[in-house]
Amino acid sequence: MKQIHLYSLVALFSVIFTGCQKDFLDRTPETNISDADYWKTSNDLKLYANNFYNNLLPNYNGWGSIGIYGLDADGSDNMIYVTYNSAMNGERVIPGSGGGYGAYDDWSMLRNMNYFMANYTKVTEPFDNVKTYVGEALFFRAYFYFSKLKSFGDLPWVSKPLETSSPEVYNERLPRNQIVDSILQDLDLAVSYLPTKAQAQPSRITKEIAMLFLSRIALFEGTWEKYHRGTVFGVSGSDGRKYLEKAAAVSGALLTTSGGYGLHDLGDDPYGYWKLFNKVDYTGNNEIMLWRAFNINLGLGHRWHRYTNTGAGRGLSKDLVDAYLCKDGLPIGVSSLYKGDATLQDVVTDRDPRLRQTMYVNDGEHVVTNNRPNGLAPALFMYPTFEVANENKSITGYQVYKGHNPDYNQQQDQGTTGQIIFRFAEGLLIYAEARAELGLLSQDDLDKTVNLFRKRVGMPKLMLGAVTADPNQEFKDLSPILNEIRRERRVELAAEGYRADDLYRWAAMDEKIIGKRQKGAKRQQWEVPGVPENTAKAAKNLPIDDKGYIDFYQNVGGLKNGFQFNKDRDYLSPIPVDQLTLNPKIKQNPGWK
Repeated sequence: MKQIHLYSLVALFSVIFTGCQKDFLDRTPETNISDADYWKTSNDLKLYANNFYNNLLPNYNGWGSIGIYGLDADGSDNMIYVTYNSAMNGERVIPGSGGGYGAYDDWSMLRNMNYFMANYTKVTEPFDNVKTYVGEALFFRAYFYFSKLKSFGDLPWVSKPLETSSPEVYNERLPRNQIVDSILQDLDLAVSYLPTKAQAQPSRITKEIAMLFLSRIALFEGTWEKYHRGTVFGVSGSDGRKYLEKAAAVSGALLTTSGGYGLHDLGDDPYGYWKLFNKVDYTGNNEIMLWRAFNINLGLGHRWHRYTNTGAGRGLSKDLVDAYLCKDGLPIGVSSLYKGDATLQDVVTDRDPRLRQTMYVNDGEHVVTNNRPNGLAPALFMYPTFEVANENKSITGYQVYKGHNPDYNQQQDQGTTGQIIFRFAEGLLIYAEARAELGLLSQDDLDKTVNLFRKRVGMPKLMLGAVTADPNQEFKDLSPILNEIRRERRVELAAEGYRADDLYRWAAMDEKIIGKRQKGAKRQQWEVPGVPENTAKAAKNLPIDDKGYIDFYQNVGGLKNGFQFNKDRDYLSPIPVDQLTLNPKIKQNPGWK
């Protein structure tokens, strides 16, 4: 009976992407079937591997979530949230203990993956029948370890299933670069074992996805070691170059042998970029490499569009909005096309089209809700929702439009807009950045990366030898071309949850966060005749700075002098006290006392 139950779950997996409910395949096969009855066929391995998809890949379906499109509000300079991020303000303390996937002491999923690796050889089928699932296990072990690395840096490396009595449980932490070497070794093997997109089963990890993820990790570590060099967070004797070379090589191979992935053709649709992020079904979309499907008939849905049709308790920052170029390819500080920011329409006029498709604008084109009952006309955006409850309200005036699905049916109790997990666009950005960091960037590199993004939205090409000096250059100590590469990454991936990791790996919190509060739009535009009384009244309650920009955190006592991130401590999380007590070999992270 138990085996029938497992096979039923796999049938469900074939209908929707695994993991839409936390209890889906939550128990590992060895708890359902004895080892003597298991490990016989490649399908047993597939069933076991399903558990990794369920427990490790992200799933945003709770109250207040707007999927990936709210993640930039949690610890970056791209967005803010009604409740500020305490880690950005240096308010974390060393916990007595901790639980959950992101905690130092949660290693249960690692044991499951290592148990798989210790037992898959019992299957007597040819290795060609087995290697796909071995590749998946290696991929997810790397996925697990990368999350831990970002939080804690140095880690113990465990590659076999341990019992609490095993002496390896009390191993010391290895330097972060040794952990990364082991992660990349896992991924190199995974790439060699996994099928290509054309050969793979739907909704499973492919060779190309593993290449993208490998490139992501190599870029992260390469830039981390480069920009944290000489600090307590760096790696002695390393400038990260070998990882940057790895990132460039693997992402370059991905671009060359994409296996059918590429940038989605937006056609002539002026909102084609926006529509890329609000589809229910990404089947056949060559840019979306892995995504999570939802199905109301199976009780699997999310509530994103209860919030994306208002402010979602979040707001894009002026700092992000100012990063978008004008349509002549010049930054706002030098372009004659820049109309200023007195109104939302001024902000987006003659700017990179992605800006208009990332934020709501009262231009008669931004649809809040269509397909309304009783034949009602579509509801268009008119004003930010300053007056509604916290989890819905707009807090900067720059409301997130990216990811919004205007379908009335999606805005009810359960929605089914697909959740993007891996996007091919990231591979292009990784390649451009790695090559630039290595000092090897060529015009050909730009033409097959950055300029593909610009071309598909009608923006001028970036020319290597003709970068216009930006008086507001974001990173003053870096070259203009590297600033432009970072700008393109910021704009293309805006509101998709990449920015906080970028600031950490670039050691940029002192430049972008410390002593600052992210501002919003000019408040005065909603204090004029014609604005509904409740909107105008709520807007006037929002604090502003001396130039009239919304300064939502101005009256938060702890942020009087801006965020107080501790750059000598807060780049890594503290290890719980109980872990230090259980294993004296473990040392606390720098700065935590």
